[in-house]
Amino acid sequence: MFTGIIKDVGRVSGVTRRNGGLLLRVDYGNATEFSGLSIDESVSLNGACQTVVAVGDGWFEVQSVEETLSKTTLGSFRHGSQVNLERAIRPLDRLGGHFVLGHVDCAAVVQEIRELGASRELWIAFPDRFTPFIVSAGSITIDGISLTVAKLDTLRFAVAIIPYTFAHTTLHSLKPGSQVNLEFDILGKYVARQLAARSSPELTDSRIDEVWLRENGF
Repeated sequence: MFTGIIKDVGRVSGVTRRNGGLLLRVDYGNATEFSGLSIDESVSLNGACQTVVAVGDGWFEVQSVEETLSKTTLGSFRHGSQVNLERAIRPLDRLGGHFVLGHVDCAAVVQEIRELGASRELWIAFPDRFTPFIVSAGSITIDGISLTVAKLDTLRFAVAIIPYTFAHTTLHSLKPGSQVNLEFDILGKYVARQLAARSSPELTDSRIDEVWLRENGF
């Protein structure tokens, strides 16, 4: 589990295709946050939870399989690509963002970037099927960054980016047409699931009744 608070921006230094998947090597340089990284740990790359399979001096490797590549932008990584990095949280860590699982829901397209003086407004389009999971002022993860939905329109939303976040993540490299990874708030998913269950008799009606009990020898 993660918080969506980016600890460092790494750089892809190796991309190797293996049986439909990718072996990615990521350099983190002198970032002390990642100096103790070990094999089998979870790390977030642009919001996608990956397992470390090898480590070295200032670098680590992960293997991205077909499922991950089909839902995220990791398949577009090239040598030199910048990536947002976060290690998994520990039980005593401060939860500065929100609960982020690192399970990307979809890749989405940046529509517009507006400069508003002290901040920037980033507009992103999203697929219709995810509409129940997003609300104004709710949490959302963009390329692993915990952000708040500032505005919500039909099949698109906007987030406000403060200068520090813009400068210390990969957001500064985005432009209209760029693709980003989205993870919708897990709490919103559970609420939407419960509401859907209540409105669908086949999901809520129990098959165990008096007739069923007799037919099964009770």
